[in-house]
Amino acid sequence: MGLYKNRIVVKVGTSTLTNEMGKSDFRSFDRLACVLSDIQNLGYEVILVSSGAIAVGTSKLQMKKRPDSMRLKQAAAAVGQCSICFLYDKFFNDYDKTIAQILLNAEDMEHEEKKENLINTFNALLEMDIIPIVNENDSVSYTEIESKDRLFGDNDMLSAVVAVLCKAHKLIILSDIDGFYDSDPRLHPNARLIEKIEQIDESVQSLAGGAGSRRGTGGMKTKLQAAKLATSQGIDTIITNGKNPAALYDIVKGEKAGTLFTGKR
Repeated sequence: MGLYKNRIVVKVGTSTLTNEMGKSDFRSFDRLACVLSDIQNLGYEVILVSSGAIAVGTSKLQMKKRPDSMRLKQAAAAVGQCSICFLYDKFFNDYDKTIAQILLNAEDMEHEEKKENLINTFNALLEMDIIPIVNENDSVSYTEIESKDRLFGDNDMLSAVVAVLCKAHKLIILSDIDGFYDSDPRLHPNARLIEKIEQIDESVQSLAGGAGSRRGTGGMKTKLQAAKLATSQGIDTIITNGKNPAALYDIVKGEKAGTLFTGKR
């Protein structure tokens, strides 16, 4: 079976969901819920992969900085996941939408029976017009929090894995910049946005920097890894700015927004 033409996966990062103080950005939650609800009303099936549990939990627990120890990171993730899910439920409910929470570990993708059950769950939810909200299960999974070269890297790779698992037509990664540039636009004012990339080769990979914003842990490196996985399975992948979720309207219509990595057909 090929890709579902009306199925999209959207990944949103910590930098979009929190403000400069590290607290939840309610306006971002609301805008995202509004646009995704509207897109579902246009006939699309929407899956949202969301980061932010540790950052939101850190804020709610009134910690002065992101915790260093494993047990405190997992505690913050557990508290933060509750808060994030509450906010999504509140804002999506304003637009008459029902959400569901799915928390994943890397092992869930490696075990064939678990993977099949996951596919069935996603399909059942989407058939009922429910929007699945997916996150890494940080409160129990220590490998993904601690490893320097994590499989899911701030959920960028997780979103690609979910897109492949669910045979989505498009993967849209919401970043804290407008797309993929030939150099870091925060450091180089003359940086040029690359609108379309047909092959992720060494020359493209060399343009990716290190970590992203200070509130998130992902950068362009993990987004490129995600795009490489998704495009290898024929899934168009777009990186665009999370502070402008209205760009999703252009993306589903096939118009230009951010950087398009074309799926291999």
